[in-house]
Amino acid sequence: MAERVCEGLAADWLNAWLAALGTTVLSDAIRLSWTTDAVPVAVLSVEGTADPLDAVVTSWPSEERLARMPLVSEWPGEGGKRHLSVDAFTGTARAISSSADAWVLSSTVTDLHVDANGMVGHAPLHPPGPKPSSHLGQRLPRVHREVQRPPEQIPLTLAGRGARVIANGLGFDLTRVTTQADRSEKTVDPVIEVLAFFGLAFLPVRGAGVDQRMHGARSRVYIRQRGWQRTPQTCFKWPAWRDPIDRAGIDALLDSWHERDAPKSSDLLGVHAAWQTVRYASDNPQDPTRGYGSEPL
Repeated sequence: MAERVCEGLAADWLNAWLAALGTTVLSDAIRLSWTTDAVPVAVLSVEGTADPLDAVVTSWPSEERLARMPLVSEWPGEGGKRHLSVDAFTGTARAISSSADAWVLSSTVTDLHVDANGMVGHAPLHPPGPKPSSHLGQRLPRVHREVQRPPEQIPLTLAGRGARVIANGLGFDLTRVTTQADRSEKTVDPVIEVLAFFGLAFLPVRGAGVDQRMHGARSRVYIRQRGWQRTPQTCFKWPAWRDPIDRAGIDALLDSWHERDAPKSSDLLGVHAAWQTVRYASDNPQDPTRGYGSEPL
């Protein structure tokens, strides 16, 4: 197999980890593993002698594909708002059931958590954002348009030399936030953001099946997205592994690693490092900024 070590996809950076996973969603040919360095980085592999970067470039999503994706071309919320009623959710779910990108719906919202206003629950990695990009369906095309030269920009990003642009991106990358002292514009690497969006395919969101319209606000209902745990604070945990595996293999590994006692199952699964999120904390209680850093497990 041909390999490409991607210095720009460090495993301790949540968005870069998601971006590495996103390459396997875009291309069935790519297998993913991680180096065993102090800070592991992604290793992309493909069968044969072709450069794995070619597989990323050739599978880069077009504007036409994005326009067909659920929740991108038309968000069924009222007036384009982020909130989604149960009826709008179920109607969209039926309409997209045969789409290869149906995961976009199941990785962002769930009708297994319905609030007192009849709106479905949102995934932790679908945070609210500043207008006019209140939901991921609006944010993705905006950041995708910043990648105007994929054959040039993708290799630079994966090598760790990608250029940043002024944008909020998907809305949860801590590295987009500058120091609270200067309050300058947020910046993201658009290649990372687009790939990370596709990495969300591995993180379906669920709920406890409680409708607060019937049970009231006293019912403590937590949104459940793969990888999120309460230990004791709510955080997301993710691993790095040594063996090159494809999308289906990663899906199985994450199932096993998250559902078992991770320290005891890591050797069996080839996991050699792991992290958990640390939430962005502002000195201003009115600051709506969301962001996740990391700390090693």
